[in-house]
Amino acid sequence: MIQGVYVLSVAPEAGKSLVVLGLADALHRRTGRLGFYRPIVNGTDPANDPLLRMLRRRYKLESVRCRGGMTLADAREALAAGREDEVSSRALEEFGRIAEECDVVVVDGSDLRGADAGREFDLNAELANNLGLPVLAVIGAQGLSPRETTRAVTEAARQLEAARCAVLSVVVNRAQPACIDTARGAVRAATGSLPSYVIPEVPEISAPTVADVAMSLSLVRLSGSAELDRDVGRVKVAAMNVENFLRVLEQGDLVIVPGDRADVITACLASALSPELPTPSGVILTDGLVPSGNVLPLAAHAPFPVFTEAADTYTTAQRVSNVRSEIHTGENRRVAAALGVWARSIDETELLERLALPRPATMTPLRFLNDLVERARQQKKRIVLTEGTDNRVLRAAEILRRRDVCHVTILGNLSAVRELADAQGIDVRGITVIDPALSPWRESFAVEYQRLRAHKGMILERAREIMLDGSYFGTMMVHMGEADGMVSGAAHTTANTIRPALEFVKSQDGGLVSSVFFMLFPDRVLVYGDCAVVPEPTDRQLADIALASAATAAQFGVEPRVAMLSYSTGGSGVGTAVDKVRRATELVRAARPDLAVDGPIQYDAAVDEAIANSKLPSSVVAGRATVFVFPDLNTGNNTYKAVEQSSGAVAVGPILQGLRKPINDLSRGSTIEDIINTVAITAVQAQSPH
Repeated sequence: MIQGVYVLSVAPEAGKSLVVLGLADALHRRTGRLGFYRPIVNGTDPANDPLLRMLRRRYKLESVRCRGGMTLADAREALAAGREDEVSSRALEEFGRIAEECDVVVVDGSDLRGADAGREFDLNAELANNLGLPVLAVIGAQGLSPRETTRAVTEAARQLEAARCAVLSVVVNRAQPACIDTARGAVRAATGSLPSYVIPEVPEISAPTVADVAMSLSLVRLSGSAELDRDVGRVKVAAMNVENFLRVLEQGDLVIVPGDRADVITACLASALSPELPTPSGVILTDGLVPSGNVLPLAAHAPFPVFTEAADTYTTAQRVSNVRSEIHTGENRRVAAALGVWARSIDETELLERLALPRPATMTPLRFLNDLVERARQQKKRIVLTEGTDNRVLRAAEILRRRDVCHVTILGNLSAVRELADAQGIDVRGITVIDPALSPWRESFAVEYQRLRAHKGMILERAREIMLDGSYFGTMMVHMGEADGMVSGAAHTTANTIRPALEFVKSQDGGLVSSVFFMLFPDRVLVYGDCAVVPEPTDRQLADIALASAATAAQFGVEPRVAMLSYSTGGSGVGTAVDKVRRATELVRAARPDLAVDGPIQYDAAVDEAIANSKLPSSVVAGRATVFVFPDLNTGNNTYKAVEQSSGAVAVGPILQGLRKPINDLSRGSTIEDIINTVAITAVQAQSPH
């Protein structure tokens, strides 16, 4: 079995980190224990290489499975002294130690940033051969025409053949988006039967952020927004009068201007505060000059950061132009953009089918959530987020768009959304923003709502007012087919989210609406229901919850083995509560004879095989349960929170089930990741016919 892949740049500036990240993400979703190794790092401390640190955080990799080898300087010294074997033998030894702990290892070759890129390429090719690994070759096509790209691929193939490398695939990165299809055809013709892919240049990855610039130049923030994770569009040196300057200012420009140009500083602020005009990503005041006391208080309220720099304007502009973009900086946003373009450009099945990958033995939280995003991406749905003036919602929407998970619409006052996005450096381009008060749909939605609620005395004037509420407007978008699902609740109660859905989306076949939480443990995923909706279920309702929860579990890849929980196991207990669970269990068995279900059963007997063998030795569920149905809301809600807090499990939900179309609720304490996960779940639910 092949135990690794060597990612090798054929020339400098190929954008290899994007390919490394995409490959690592694909392997992590398809195999068990992933490892990562950089035999040669550019910095002085291999243990603190920034790419390694990012991968450790993202994929929860211990240092024994994610490590660097020697520095480029040490490797050069060894080569210059004729100690080539030392470099290879060390790499073999370190790779062997990592491979013992892993099922597959991604080996990231050096970046060819040294003075002798040709010799560095030869060293990487030699290492790949000595490690016995196939090469995934990365070729940069920045600024190249399709014909020039073809020549670069042909020359790379010649180099790889001369080096006697076994090539797994060729990835051409940073191609011109305008001629991407032509480039793909030309590259496929040049590579023949070898799998080859072309990834376009993505400004969200290749352009630096304000944080990159500030760190590289050691800038001092004078005033304005403290949020530096914002993309730099172009660099504009303000050397003209304000009228002409405003004509050329574009959204996201980084403005460099002498610190005594109060007119330009004020113009930048006025432009940012106008809904029709662009907002700079930042302003750098040069020559060590600071604006006068009259202008300084205005700059304090700028929705972009304002920096001071001692160097002159020309020197500052030169230094800014040399700032490199790195995926490991601005991690969440850049990683999202990188994984999004990887998913659009690479056929992972074709690429990885040549590797003998062992199936993962366990389902970790990260693997479950990554699988979730991948499933949502396969058939992109339209999901509406109703709380567009919540910072967390906007950030989640940006990441969802960058990762290409689904088509996102956010609701909110247009000026308020723009102001918040500019102040926080959030890029909402490509995201549809709808203001219910201004939408042409408001009238037709109100008419439909009045029709549906006429039996409750609803009049059109009141229906128009109700459609100003984001939850009602978003739910009506789903009802009317303008969206496939809705997520709300980051700033509102569960009742506020569910009420509109119950009024006119309705349940499937008049059945029960309930909920589940996915409980993500280190080695498995369990499903808890109902912990959020039905306070005191009857035996019939309890059976419905069990059936719906089993279906939800199966939909998301969890084999349903249903435990109907009670304070008693088997036939040992009596009483109204346990009798209700017993009757509900029989109703489930009658409705689904094929479903593994048992009850009444206590929680310990449901999860612990030793206790199960003692209490219910013949049960196919006891000790192996994956779906837990609680007897009432009080028990379910307290249990999921107790387990979450005491065990460190990640609780994802509540996920509503039983509605005709997917509507899901968020906790008011939701993080950005919680929102992303809930949207992905909603998108997957929308893929199934309701």
